[in-house]
Amino acid sequence: MAQAAQSMAQILTGHSTGATVQVVIDVLFARINSEEYPVDSRLPSERSLASDLGVARNTVREALDILETHNVIRRRAGSGSFVTYRSQDRQNRSISSVAQDTSPLDHLAVRGILEPEMVRLAVINMSPREIDELDQTLSRIEGVATDVGRFVDFQEQFFRQIAAGTGNPLLATCFGLTLEASRQNFRTTLLRRHLTPRRIQDTQQRYNSLFNAIAARDVESAVEFTKLNLIEEQKLLLQEG
Repeated sequence: MAQAAQSMAQILTGHSTGATVQVVIDVLFARINSEEYPVDSRLPSERSLASDLGVARNTVREALDILETHNVIRRRAGSGSFVTYRSQDRQNRSISSVAQDTSPLDHLAVRGILEPEMVRLAVINMSPREIDELDQTLSRIEGVATDVGRFVDFQEQFFRQIAAGTGNPLLATCFGLTLEASRQNFRTTLLRRHLTPRRIQDTQQRYNSLFNAIAARDVESAVEFTKLNLIEEQKLLLQEG
């Protein structure tokens, strides 16, 4: 087991829990670390896990409480438990090789394929709670005037929430890969050079329009705003060239 995973496993054993709860924690973390349950995927229901592991549901629930405390999973009322943990060593191996081979134009082409469909599905599938959470992230985005680093972080969070809201774990994972690759390669550096306060303000307005379309369940407008956003990023990329 990689060092980061070992450290997390040690943390997860440092609780005053019953032996059965600890076994459930160990099994679930092993499955998450091996990517049997990949990042952003939804775990089986408590009932299914209890049946699979041969334990009571309250045992599974206690184990999930501990995993959530340590940010291994995230639980959303009415939606289930979603994996947030990714082994750093595994992430670095897979993402670094992809990032090195991905040009800015290749990256934008993949986003042009993924994002319109991602937004379309999110408009259809996002729960009211997920839309409220997206609204909170938009408020954070709109609260940034000049701090490019914070703006990029909130921007990524905004689109990760949209990706998760599709209800399609594979699509969300594919989109997460594009974000990770861009972060390790070129995109953050590019944005830091060109995201002036005026461009930040323009981007905030575009995201506000996109959110309003999502909240209104307006598929056509949401997809159109997504395409317009990609066009603006293409202009930024061409300016860099």
